[in-house]
Amino acid sequence: MMIKKVFVAVLMTAALAGCETQTEGQQRATTGALVGGAGGALVGQAIGGNTKSTVIGAASGALLGAVVGSATTPQRRGEQLCRYQDRYGRIYTAPCDDRYYNGDY
Repeated sequence: MMIKKVFVAVLMTAALAGCETQTEGQQRATTGALVGGAGGALVGQAIGGNTKSTVIGAASGALLGAVVGSATTPQRRGEQLCRYQDRYGRIYTAPCDDRYYNGDY
């Protein structure tokens, strides 16, 4: 019965996560958290056999999955955003120009 509840919770989380518009890095972190949480819940249930160990396993797996998913996001040159200030003092973000990559900023 507990496995069914965990499975339903994971499916609901995945469905809600699909409604959000995210960047590639956020998407990888979210996917890593979902996969890690599901795997952690299964491992926690297998090792401890009770609700407490399942919850601890799910939380640990989700945290580890999010960290790994975020850390493995490939960095592309065109995706880097820099902060700029226009002549009126307004701050805005835009893709970094070549001065950033050459160290002339």
